[in-house]
Amino acid sequence: MEKQYEEYAYVIDFLQHGRPGFRPTGRAGYHAGALIQCVGEAFFTLLEALVKEGLILKPADRVYVGKDSREEVTYIIGRIGYDELTAAAKAELPSTISKIVTNRERWFVNFFNTARAITPRMHALELIPGIGKKYMWQVINEREKKPFLSYEDIMKRTELPNPVKLITKRVLEELEGDSKYRLFTRFH
Repeated sequence: MEKQYEEYAYVIDFLQHGRPGFRPTGRAGYHAGALIQCVGEAFFTLLEALVKEGLILKPADRVYVGKDSREEVTYIIGRIGYDELTAAAKAELPSTISKIVTNRERWFVNFFNTARAITPRMHALELIPGIGKKYMWQVINEREKKPFLSYEDIMKRTELPNPVKLITKRVLEELEGDSKYRLFTRFH
């Protein structure tokens, strides 16, 4: 399988003077400057990146982190774990994930339309906080009649509370490492 990379990420913290105690090793001409901690738009990958000199970014800014020429970022330092996030980044993460989940409505609605059992006793839908057997069956029965079209449609037809909030909670659990299964994130 071809490796997939994040194309865009949202800033969750801007560290004007780098991270205390942070020393990249063995890179010629590499000096610690401003860096960002950000979360990827496609796979919720947590990344750290060096910012172009003189640039000031703020939480919620969307930056290009793909392979081509980047405007704001000079260098992607790499993936980081949840525990490596600053306190400010951890505080910003839930609202940023919620924004991504809202913006990617079609993708997540499709997940509700196509999710399958993971094991004979557990369905992928049940891994989302707040969805037990009752809601799982309501989703399955309703989607068999007609695929869901939006978060609003899911809530109307299944009485499921706010899907954005539930998915955001699930993504956070996966990033924090509290989950055996990954529905929306990748291992780092």
